[in-house]
Amino acid sequence: MNGDLQHALARRFGEDFNLSLDDAQAEKLASLASHRVQRDFQDRPVDPELLKALCACALSAPSKSDLQQRDLVIVEDRDLRARIGALMPHYPWVASAPVMVIFCLNGRRLPQLSEWRGKPFPNDHFDLLFNAATDAAIALGWFQLAVEMAGLGGCPVSEFRNHAALISDWLGLPDRVAIYAGFCLGWPAADPQISPRLPLSTTLHHDRFSDESARAEIEQYDAARAAAQPARRQRDPARWGEADTYTWSEDKARQYAEPLRTDFGAYLRARKFNFD
Repeated sequence: MNGDLQHALARRFGEDFNLSLDDAQAEKLASLASHRVQRDFQDRPVDPELLKALCACALSAPSKSDLQQRDLVIVEDRDLRARIGALMPHYPWVASAPVMVIFCLNGRRLPQLSEWRGKPFPNDHFDLLFNAATDAAIALGWFQLAVEMAGLGGCPVSEFRNHAALISDWLGLPDRVAIYAGFCLGWPAADPQISPRLPLSTTLHHDRFSDESARAEIEQYDAARAAAQPARRQRDPARWGEADTYTWSEDKARQYAEPLRTDFGAYLRARKFNFD
């Protein structure tokens, strides 16, 4: 098992790790290190009780001050699923995956508790939103792990936020409850590659943050990733041209050269979240 873990970490970060763990420890860490996004699913249902257990595992995740400001919506209605899928035709797995779960940040519950218990609520400010979004993010990460540990695969989909107001109306989300992300899952029909990550020398800091060597390190990472995992397409070649070597950093720079979700702040304000 140590070999599986070290192989996964080497594939992920491009460096060797000298580890001495027992098999149980190594197996658990290997399940994290070898994570892969799955977008190709078998035509096979997921047992509802298993799905319920996976959701329960996600909701077992740490929560800021035990406030539990995250909720999940399992989308089972076929018509609703079809309508959501039609909003994202470039992501066909959204419509075809056996299961769709939508993660929501819930800033509603805490003011409700205050009202029910006859207490003031002087904390209707940005921290309420930040804490709820963090709770949703942690739960989403735990859900991904639970899905993979159960032998299934899945894919978080932030594209749901591109249509947040409309989908929120379809789901009947009340004020102070907002969409964080969707998640599509099922039984894997493929074995995707492990995606390389930026080197630890770029993203792991000791005592003080430093990015003095980040550019050179990212250029090295670009070259290694382009060789190991070439991009399937180039973004907007009509505007930017065709790059001879299309790298991770070029892809991300092109992706964020266009305005994205400029209305999302307005969506959250409309749902009564306070940014002050």
